[in-house]
Order: sequence, then structure tokens, then C-alpha cells
Amino acid sequence: MTNSLVVGVDAGATSTRVAVHMLDGTRVGYARGGAGNPTAHGVEKAVAHIGQTLGEALASVDPGAVVGSLAGVAGPQDVLDTELAKVWAAHGIAAGPEVVTDLPIAFAAGSPAPEGILLLSGTGAAAIRISGHRQVEIADGLGWLLGDGGSGFWIGRAAAKAVVHTLDRAEPPGLLGELVLTHFLGAERGATPRASADRVVRLVQAGHMRLAELAPLVSRAAAEGDPMAMEIAHDAARQLVATMRRLHSSGPVVLAGSVLTNPGPVRQAVQDLLGGTAVHTAQDAAGAAAWLAALDLLGPGAAGVHARFVASPRRSPGP
Repeated sequence: MTNSLVVGVDAGATSTRVAVHMLDGTRVGYARGGAGNPTAHGVEKAVAHIGQTLGEALASVDPGAVVGSLAGVAGPQDVLDTELAKVWAAHGIAAGPEVVTDLPIAFAAGSPAPEGILLLSGTGAAAIRISGHRQVEIADGLGWLLGDGGSGFWIGRAAAKAVVHTLDRAEPPGLLGELVLTHFLGAERGATPRASADRVVRLVQAGHMRLAELAPLVSRAAAEGDPMAMEIAHDAARQLVATMRRLHSSGPVVLAGSVLTNPGPVRQAVQDLLGGTAVHTAQDAAGAAAWLAALDLLGPGAAGVHARFVASPRRSPGP
């Protein structure tokens, strides 16, 4: 088994990553390609992107040495089982991948523990309880319209709402207000503060997903001490931690998603609120998928090589 390989796939809504590892954790292939979410892009396109990325990751290794594969998919998994088995066979791999939700993989990207909580905040937000390396319970994740408290979308919507209400009252918009107005209107402004507010409202109504783009502006303004932005960031953190505490009983907490993996006021406020809880940050999800694919083969030594699997593709830790 010393030359055996495992393949991990992280198929998301914006990109697909494929990692190929030896059982000691050595990364021997890695590639990034187009989106692999069948809900967002359709099964045919998702499968094509995953297949192309797999081929690039396998370019310098023997596909016949692959003894296990696992693919984490954001969206329904059952529609991909048969199609990915065909793709794997076309690349010379005897068996297709196990296809699972991407959430347990995100947890494994931060911790080798079999139990714990994934706290996710990207465009959406949720807390997931993991047991036996599997998802067993979820809190929030109810979507941008009715839930996802503390997500990038929620933060952006809170910022836009606060800014347009400030303009409606003809009050100074502050740093966050100026950043939001510039984001939507450029250097132009309405004849009155209310006119600017109306223009922002129309643009948001025409493309509500643009609200998530405001989250980095909140972080920037909060870091510079803008009171409005600081209040939004801390409120987001309180909501995320409250969601997590509905599920958390034991084990580490893994932070995932762009809001919580990048330095900023929301991440810092979440860490402060969690206090003495063991907190880790998700790293490479494709490597984590490969590690999960290797679990049965690694046995008791799995935790010892975990760091080598999930390290950033730009670096690999020593033995």
C-alpha cells in the first residue's frame, strides 16, 4: 500500500479543487477548475468541470494506484454518483468516488476529530454538528431570505439597510455609508441624500445577491472604527455564536467560509465570544476529502498525518 493514492474533490459553486495524496499525506497532484455544483450549473457542466480538474490533478501520477476517492459537493449528491463513476473509469480509476455533502469535509479541513461543530459563514451561514465524521444535525442554513444569520449576505444587507435609512434621515453616512455608496454609485450621487438612497434601493432590488459583496466593506470600515460597521460586525458574530451554541456539546469548533477564515472583525468577535472553546480554521477542503477517503486505510494513524493532507497547496508540512 506504500504507493497507493487517494483522491479528494471539493466541488463548489464557484470552483472545483482536486487533491491527490499518498497515504502518508504527501501531495502528488493538485488542480483547480470550474464550478462543480450541479444545482447552480447543471449536472452536465458540473461533471465536465470535475472531470477536467481530475485529469489535471492526475497528470503526473498513475491513476491505477488510486485506492479511494471522496467528493464533497455543495448541492444534491445523488445525481452525481453514476456520472462521476463514469468519469473516474474514463481516467483509469477502478471505482468511482463516494459522493457526500461538502460540510463534513469543511470540518475535516480544520480538525481530525470525529466529533465537533462546523461554524460556517460565507455567502450563507449555518452550524453543523459532526459525529463519526458525518453531519448529524444542522442549525440555520435557511437561506438568504429567511435565515443565514451572520452570513456575508446578512452582513451586506444590514449595511445597505443601515446606510439607506441614514440617508433617509439626511444624516451623515459615515465611512461605511461612503463605501457602500461608492460601491453602488461610483463617484455619482443623487441630488439629495434621499435620492441616493432611492438609487441604491433600486439597484439592490434588481440584483439582491450584490448585497453579499458589501461584507468586506463592513470589515474594512469596522477595522477603521466606524461605529455603524462595528455594530453590524459584532451583531453578526453574536448571531453566529448563538446558532453554534444550539448544537455544541463537545469537541472542537471549526470555522469555515470567507467571513470566518479571513482576518477581520467578525472572525475576531466570534473567537472572543467562544472564549475557552477549542477553535480551528478550515484549510484545504480537497485535501481533507482525500484524508477522509483514506481513513479506513490509515486506521489509528489517521490523525497523525492529517496536517499533511489539509495544508495549503502552496506548502506542505514535514513529517
